[in-house]
Amino acid sequence: MPKAKVNAINLYYKVHGQGEPIIMIMGFASSGGGWILQRRAFEKYFQVITFDNRGVGKSDKPSGPYSIRMMAEDTAGLMDHLGIQKAHILGVSMGGYIAQELAINYPERVNKLVLGCTYARQDDSGGHTPEYYRGMGLAEGCPADELRKIPIVKVLRAEFPLAFNSRLYRICTFPFTGIYARRMATGGIAAQFQAIVGHDTLERLKMIQAPTLVIAGTADRIIKPSSSDVLAEMIPRARLVKIEGGAHSVFIGKSKRFNKEVLDFLREP
Repeated sequence: MPKAKVNAINLYYKVHGQGEPIIMIMGFASSGGGWILQRRAFEKYFQVITFDNRGVGKSDKPSGPYSIRMMAEDTAGLMDHLGIQKAHILGVSMGGYIAQELAINYPERVNKLVLGCTYARQDDSGGHTPEYYRGMGLAEGCPADELRKIPIVKVLRAEFPLAFNSRLYRICTFPFTGIYARRMATGGIAAQFQAIVGHDTLERLKMIQAPTLVIAGTADRIIKPSSSDVLAEMIPRARLVKIEGGAHSVFIGKSKRFNKEVLDFLREP
C-alpha cells in the first residue's frame, strides 16, 4: 500500500501508466478510487497519479481544522515525494478548490490546469445552488457560520441525492442514503467540509498562469453552473466547456464527453 509522508501525515496514492504526469484531485468525502473512469482512459497517454485527500479513504484522518490551502500543500508534498517537478493538475468540486490554490501558490509546478464542477467564491454568481441549501434547511447564501454548524450527517444526506440526476440512480440509491451518510460522517469528512466553507480564490484567480480548461455540467444541482463562467472569465485565457445535461458528478455520468474534452485539451501542443 503506497503512502507518502507529507506534512506530518500519510497520503495513500496510486500511479498508473507512463508519460507526462497528471495529478487528479478528488472532491469532498470521496477517495481517489472515484477516478476509475478517467484513470483507464488517461493512462494510455499519461502517468496518472490519484490519491486520497487527508481525512478520507486510506490516507490519515487527523483532527481539524483543515484548509483548502493545507490540502494544496499536501498535493505539492506528494509531488515532491514522487520526484515530480511539474504536472498537469485536474480537480473536481472540492478538488477544484485545491487545484486553484495549487496553481495560485505553486505556478511553477502546474503544466495545464483542469477545473471541473467547481467554484471560486460563494456569492450571487457562483457557489452552491439554492437546492443544496434547501436540502440542509438553510436559506441560500446564509452566513458561513450557520453552514459550519450543520451536522456532517445532514450535509452528506443533502449532497448524495444531488450528485447525479439519473432517475434510476436516485431510485436505487435513495434507500441507502442514510446508511452511507452515517458511515461516512467521520471527523476527517467534517474537517473537509469546514475547509470548503472557507474557500475563496476569486480575487486571486488572475494569478493563475497555467493554460486552463474549466468544465462543468449544465444541470449541476450542487454547484451553480454559472460558477464555471466566473472561473473562465477571471482566469487569464481560460477555456470553458459546458456539458449539456451533466450533473455535479459529470465526470461519471458523462464520462465519455468529459474524458474527451480533457484529453483533447491536455494533448494539444
